[in-house]
This record gives sequence, structure tokens and C-alpha cells, in this order.
Amino acid sequence: METQATVKNIRISPEKVNLLVAQIKPMSPVQAIKVLKFVNKSSSEVLAKLIKSAIANAKHNQGAQESDLMFKEIIVTKGPSYKRFQPVSRGRAHHILKRTSQIKVILQSTTPTKAQPVAKAKTEDSKAMKGKEK
Repeated sequence: METQATVKNIRISPEKVNLLVAQIKPMSPVQAIKVLKFVNKSSSEVLAKLIKSAIANAKHNQGAQESDLMFKEIIVTKGPSYKRFQPVSRGRAHHILKRTSQIKVILQSTTPTKAQPVAKAKTEDSKAMKGKEK
């Protein structure tokens, strides 16, 4: 089973995030969080929080164990750029692009787990309630 978590429009350029993503991709998610605590990069806090969110999604939605999870993909894409100007001499201005990034973490469970049939139980209850109303 796959689980994902995304974060959009982070005010860090995708090039800087990709440097850190390349280091943590081969690790397990739990190990990556431990390593990110000690990395002195601005994107390390954002990535750690995003990985924790993906792990929580996997636990809650599929009932997966933390130790059974591994990264399937970590995708970093370019977000919208904020256009700013820096005034320079002679009344001119230089363009400045403040880049943003969007990050998507997809986790995969190594052992198959049974998903809880919550949606099916709700539909059966709603059918029973409709029959009683008539």
C-alpha cells in the first residue's frame, strides 16, 4: 500500500531541497527523521515534518508499522516564483526571483497489511437506516 503527504509553496528553492532529498532517499523514513535533526539546512525542518506526516498517514489509513515503511518516491517540483526588484544606481532595477518549491513524499509498506473496511461498514449502515425510514 502507498501513502503520501505533500507540502506546497515552501519558500525554499527546489535546488536546495533536492540536495537534501538525494541524501535521505536511500534511508528508511524513521532513520531519515533522525538524520534530519542534525542537518544544518533550512529545508531539513520542512522535510522532517513532511515525513512525519506521511508516516502518520500510513499508520492511520493503512494501519502500517513504522519499521515496515520505505520511500517509494520523494518528488520536488518548482512552485510559483515571487518577482521582486532590487533598486540599483541611475534609477534602474534588477529582477530578483524568490523561488518556491512543492514536495511530495510517497511511502510504501514492505509487508502487506489489511486495510480496515470502514467505508464498507458505513454504506451497509446507511442502507439499513434507509430501509427503516420507509
